[in-house]
Amino acid sequence: MGRWDNLRHILSLDPERDHQEIYRLSSGFEFPWDYQRSMEFALFRTYCVPSISTLLAATREFELRPQRRYDDTALLIAEMMEHGYDSPRGKAALRSINRAHNRFRISNDDMLYVLSTFVFEPVRWLDRFGWRRLSSHERLAAFHFYRAVGARMGIRSIPSGYAEFEQFNVDFERRHFTYTATNAAIGRYTLELFCSWYPPASRPLIRPALRSLMDRPLLDAFGFPPAPPWLTALSEAGVRFRSAVVRELPPRRHSKLANDPKNRTYPGYPTGYDPSEMGAGEPPADIDPSLLRR
Repeated sequence: MGRWDNLRHILSLDPERDHQEIYRLSSGFEFPWDYQRSMEFALFRTYCVPSISTLLAATREFELRPQRRYDDTALLIAEMMEHGYDSPRGKAALRSINRAHNRFRISNDDMLYVLSTFVFEPVRWLDRFGWRRLSSHERLAAFHFYRAVGARMGIRSIPSGYAEFEQFNVDFERRHFTYTATNAAIGRYTLELFCSWYPPASRPLIRPALRSLMDRPLLDAFGFPPAPPWLTALSEAGVRFRSAVVRELPPRRHSKLANDPKNRTYPGYPTGYDPSEMGAGEPPADIDPSLLRR
């Protein structure tokens, strides 16, 4: 199997009709590491919206169980990416996602914005750092995939076109990204979670290295100081060097999207685990009632 065979196959498919197959190949075989990193930054961006960070801070999930929240989110999305949103495991994952969201009073625009980040942050990451850029088929497939997922989540007014949805994403960030204390708290919990994956002695360098990959609106909304310019240049060069190496490797033969037994919360996943049993627990008893759906 040649390095470009997956892309040739993707280009032979229809990006609307075959969007699930294209998205599975792109995220699970062509760019698994890049999709994982870009999805982390996609979620980071959602915490810059005060209405979102206020709710997350009130649940205390990111304060008390950040690793489990990360693993639940990553694995539930991966189930749909790997098996399809209408497969048995995909439907179970969607039920868990909807159950978690339906407890709270979340605006449709906030839900729509979060959905948009899953489409456009991987595109932007791969434009900067990928071993190749995404084809138009892959971009459109991601759009159609999350448009279908959003419909199954009950999200209304999802734009019918890629460019229109991207413009919504840009305009929403321009209107809503602003610093608040809850943004800072959720950002700090998440940053420390990422640092916890590395040896303690390296964490003073990991923190600014992670900030070096964040743009200024993201940094300002969290109140994070920018990384030194030399570290930003070094971090970006390191990611691009990795991509240059990956470009010369043979294509991946197995997807790890929903088959990662080394995740930190569910050892041996997916053996013995049902996605319908994953997700956030009950809201704390002292949560502000105005945040709950009645």
